Amino acid sequence: MALELSERVRTFGVGGSRISDLPDLAEIQKASFKWFIDEGLAEELKAFSPIKDYTGRLELHFLTNYTFEDHTEPNKPKSPEEARALDASYTKKLRIQMRLVNREIGEIKEQEIYVGDIPMMTDRGTFIINGAERVIVSQIVRSPGIYYKRETDTHGKRTFSATLIPNRGAWLKFETDSHDVIHVKIDKNRKLPATTLLRALGYSDSEMENIFRHHDFLKKTLEKDNNKTKEDSLIEVYRKLRPGDPPSVAGGQSILESRFFDDKRYDLGRVGRYKLNKKLSLSIPESQRTLTPEDIVAAVDYLIALNYDEGYVDDIDHLGNRRIRSVGELLQNQFRIGLSRLERIVRERMTLQDADTLTPANLLNTKPLVAAIREFFGSSQLSQFM
Repeated sequence: MALELSERVRTFGVGGSRISDLPDLAEIQKASFKWFIDEGLAEELKAFSPIKDYTGRLELHFLTNYTFEDHTEPNKPKSPEEARALDASYTKKLRIQMRLVNREIGEIKEQEIYVGDIPMMTDRGTFIINGAERVIVSQIVRSPGIYYKRETDTHGKRTFSATLIPNRGAWLKFETDSHDVIHVKIDKNRKLPATTLLRALGYSDSEMENIFRHHDFLKKTLEKDNNKTKEDSLIEVYRKLRPGDPPSVAGGQSILESRFFDDKRYDLGRVGRYKLNKKLSLSIPESQRTLTPEDIVAAVDYLIALNYDEGYVDDIDHLGNRRIRSVGELLQNQFRIGLSRLERIVRERMTLQDADTLTPANLLNTKPLVAAIREFFGSSQLSQFM
């Protein structure tokens, strides 16, 4: 007798229901690229504007009313499909309005400059580069902010450290030792007493007593600190950061300002400012993305409080302290690299060429900017073939 097999169907889920439509998995990429076009690009132009010559006579301003235009040349692709067919890149022309100001004679010249071709994103969240489809891989990176850590030394003594990590710029690390002295390292250089940095920022001993909750903890640091005035402290900061150069008060002031208070060199980012405010109970506006003396005081105050079992340390590897860096932010970083190269060339031309005949067009050499973007799409590990 032949064995008869019957078909058995198993239904998963609620009977009669349909699997809902999948979300657009490329939405994060597309939203991030749109942010770069609408805001990220403008942020960088604003950060680098104006570029001044060494005498302060000439200024080149990047105005934020820039445009992206389709190519009109017959050999340039107008769509992703054309770019694939021609083994070309799908790009648009970036034009930026620029203003050259001659302070000496009060002359202003404005021009709209063609800066270069910027790759455009397709509807799939990809780019067409030399006829090949590429995707920019997002990164999981450590969030900017401040992180506190507890350790135990060889004698069983608890020590604490605080690391202030910006989105861009120099790291700042405070740490206590087994003798309860607080040290600071600026950008991983040799350490110095934390009170030296505080004095360099303009705080006197009496002010330090008033602004810290447990000011008695500072006594050992003050005893170890041989720099008793703001001027001595600025010279010591300069010695640590520029060993071998002749130190000066003005040099110390300049190096501190450029490392932490200049938005061209230092940026906490929106995330960093938010996390710093939250951790240290500050109410500094989120638009303030460089450090303030108040940030540094609050960071030291929290570090001292940990020695009195107040506050808590952080797990720097926790996913809550990580963030996604998507295509828009990665492109913004690359654009910043290109602008910094362009800035050097503009300054040199301002110095070497006749100021009366200069225009925005002959000041600019946009090749470094275009090359920085091309390098990113062509050779970065984050630019992958589909």
